[in-house]
Amino acid sequence: MTKEDLKKKLDKIDGKGYKAYKDLEGEYEFEKFILHIDHVQGDPFASLSRIRIRVPQNIADFEFSMYNNPSRQVALEDFLTRSVFDVIKMLPSLKGTGHSGDIYIDKGGQQIIKRSAMVVNEDYVEARLSIGLPAFGRRINGSGAQRIFLEFLPQIVEKGLLKKHLNIQDIWLWVETVEDQDYLRSQLKKRGLVAFVADGAILPRESGISDRPLKGGNVVPFESPDSLRIKFQLPNRGEITGMGIPEGVTLIVGGGYHGKSTLLQAIQKGVYNHIPGDGREFVITVADAVKIRAEDGRRIEKVDISPFINNLPNNVDTTRFTTENASGSTSQAANIIEAIEIGTSLLLLDEDTSATNFMIRDARMQKLIAKKEEPITPFIDRVKQLYKDNGISTILVMGGSGDYFDVANCVIKMHNYRPYDVTQEAKEIAKEFKTNREVEGNNEPIVIKPRIPLKKGLEVKGKKIKSKDEDTIRFGYQEIELDYVEQLVDKSQTNAIGEIIRYIASKYVDEKSSIKEILKKVYKDIYEKGLDVVSSFYGKHPGNLALPRLQEVAAALNRLRSFTVK
Repeated sequence: MTKEDLKKKLDKIDGKGYKAYKDLEGEYEFEKFILHIDHVQGDPFASLSRIRIRVPQNIADFEFSMYNNPSRQVALEDFLTRSVFDVIKMLPSLKGTGHSGDIYIDKGGQQIIKRSAMVVNEDYVEARLSIGLPAFGRRINGSGAQRIFLEFLPQIVEKGLLKKHLNIQDIWLWVETVEDQDYLRSQLKKRGLVAFVADGAILPRESGISDRPLKGGNVVPFESPDSLRIKFQLPNRGEITGMGIPEGVTLIVGGGYHGKSTLLQAIQKGVYNHIPGDGREFVITVADAVKIRAEDGRRIEKVDISPFINNLPNNVDTTRFTTENASGSTSQAANIIEAIEIGTSLLLLDEDTSATNFMIRDARMQKLIAKKEEPITPFIDRVKQLYKDNGISTILVMGGSGDYFDVANCVIKMHNYRPYDVTQEAKEIAKEFKTNREVEGNNEPIVIKPRIPLKKGLEVKGKKIKSKDEDTIRFGYQEIELDYVEQLVDKSQTNAIGEIIRYIASKYVDEKSSIKEILKKVYKDIYEKGLDVVSSFYGKHPGNLALPRLQEVAAALNRLRSFTVK
């Protein structure tokens, strides 16, 4: 159909009941783009209608070098999404009932993540938008709809999706910055590092509820200690210097309010790429790093927490530990084992969000409470072994226990937001002031027993799976609470997790494959067919999805209260 056909339809249904909008679903050819109306909302207050605007590449005119590898493709798609968002902001608003006149594209925040909102390839550029079809009461506002389709959408294409009207320097800045970030992350393990913080990085954020960089004269740019400063040669930016955090056990110490947790938070977000100007563009962390914390009240399903907790009263089995209401220590133990099970080379911990009795038992407490009376093997007595036997490093914010000096390979002191390498000083203190605490536990390696998901508890027929916000998924009559899964950064990632759970339940849960094996199959599909593949709207507008990491999908499964394994 043509744009004229669309206009005729809108004239015909003007003033009719809202459901007559359903007649618009289909494909329409405009001068510079093809409009796909994939889904029409049922009433003005329902979830927005879904449309796709596809511009042939010979019109959009983006040269292949701007998207000729995965890094550049994600970067260009992200840039264009933000470009379209900026055009939408400038459009006049329409009056009407409910969501009338709303136009939305899922642009994301400070991170650059693969999204379903934009597709760029050799054939076309496609933007996926959500719109509120206008109405007065429950009656169609045909003239308002004509403004959206015949006036606003061509403006969005012209100003937001055609290279000739965009800032080419900004495009290349986006593309090359993301390519450099991915390259740097790929080099960390080759250099024996788990993280890198660039000189000049701006770590503090605007506020506790804003992820934007703090600005003003009091902001202290990051500056590496000389002893930890290293150089990288990036493909586009050239030479960059900063602090390399080595593999092994690293402590971040210092007084309160001197930047310990700020540094750790930047590192935990360093698994993602960031937009130019964020300040954390070159705070880069190994891609599989997992933030660990205590999580009172979470459910645990048959997790072997015996490396940390055993000999519980009443002979409770901790090799297949299950509870509906975990304590701080059992939840933290389970979080570590689950992270190892799905795959990680770096654990991130902050004593402020850890269970004290899980982290340390000092010499005095050991004297008062004999080991045979204490089921917990504290993390301090496993942390070096995790690196030696499992190749898993740890970065730990510690302000209250110098006992960790004995097990640390590197100690970074934060003072007035500046880092200092105090490793040697900490080692000397450890020698001078002996704690006399006994190492608890044994030297047996931590061996992970793969768990196999069962179909029971994952059936989704007739159930709604919907993201409520960044940290909650509605799964039928249950809610998956992800408040403490701290490396989720976007509601659209949570949307995608819900779709992935639906996808694996219908396709890959065979009661033979482990959690890790199943998720690897899903990610293989995503890399080969695109993020859209997990959506129930595959082939159309798939909804607002952003790619979560495999680690966060596993975390959601583990927090689903009906999830069962063998």
